[in-house]
Amino acid sequence: MSISTTVAMTAAQASGEHWGLAAKSCVERLGPLPDGANLGLLYVTEAFADDLSSILTFLRETTPVSDWLGGVGYAVFGPDGEVRDGKAMAILVARVPPGAVHAFEAFEPSQRDSFLAEHGEWLKHQHAVTGLVHGDPQEPQIAEMVAGLSESAQAFLVGGLTAASETPAQVCGRVNGSGLSGGLFGDDIRLATGMSQGCTPIGGPHRATEVVDNVIMTLDGRPALEVLKREAGDIIARDLHKAAGYIHIALPVAGSDNHDYVVRSLLGIDPKRGWLAVGEHLVTGDTVMFVRRDANTAQKEFRRMLAGLAKRLAGETVKGGVYVSCVARGAHMFGQNGRELEMIRESLGNFPLVGFSAAGEICYDRLYGFTGVLALFL
Repeated sequence: MSISTTVAMTAAQASGEHWGLAAKSCVERLGPLPDGANLGLLYVTEAFADDLSSILTFLRETTPVSDWLGGVGYAVFGPDGEVRDGKAMAILVARVPPGAVHAFEAFEPSQRDSFLAEHGEWLKHQHAVTGLVHGDPQEPQIAEMVAGLSESAQAFLVGGLTAASETPAQVCGRVNGSGLSGGLFGDDIRLATGMSQGCTPIGGPHRATEVVDNVIMTLDGRPALEVLKREAGDIIARDLHKAAGYIHIALPVAGSDNHDYVVRSLLGIDPKRGWLAVGEHLVTGDTVMFVRRDANTAQKEFRRMLAGLAKRLAGETVKGGVYVSCVARGAHMFGQNGRELEMIRESLGNFPLVGFSAAGEICYDRLYGFTGVLALFL
């Protein structure tokens, strides 16, 4: 009997006080698996982080799938919605063409040659490479790793940073704790992707005129805090505590034709010196701007992104999907947990979908914040 090489997927999720009961329930809820199932995605909440290796072993023993990707999220997404608190997991089991996925347990820009020695022969036979990747939020060079992997593999990446954990929080064949791991997908796996911002600019771009590491001292020759106060408005200017979690720094993406930008947190304010500490290493001459976290913008942008994907699909069948959303989105921006998943199904239909709430989101070759990244398997 021949086995079809077309993509087929099924997904399930479950909760439970014991990992074994939750995993057993999750597998039972999958129903019949695609013939020739050979790839699995696994996401668990933080409460199951210490049990991740046991869960993976159970899934390998109870399904025909040995190759798994995934990790630990602040919440997990699945067919039943979003679970943010407690012990929960979501899994997706797929049949993909043999040899269509090349997994890598770690990528270091300094070891690019060894990476290409291992994967280069496969990569040179692919015309369009995409990748599902997971990173460690505690790795200080994670943004450089993402950019380096995309350049080395000539790949369009999607994924996110797992929940911060003292134990290994990524799955790539086995449980590991590397800076960046995941799977590269070749020509036989087609993806449609979209990204939605969650912040809106509150002023124009500025030139960083005095910077040391991640501390901005002056913008356009003026104290950085003075510029922030002017653009954020009187309420923030009178009470800087209100800026916490609301005002952020954005770095415009050079050459972008859609005004793209990556958001980094405002980590601290020195009111005496007028300095700002941000979650990014900057150099003199960098362009930055201020943005604010905005629920209305997040919802509007999400609808726009989904409408754009629906138009691009033009009725084509979606086999399954992965959604990665910033931990600061969810009910904070959409009114209730799980609303983003409902909006996906309202716009694109019902299909196997899993994912997780992340400490940072990955799209193309960059690390984002406050965004939602959706990848659809076609």
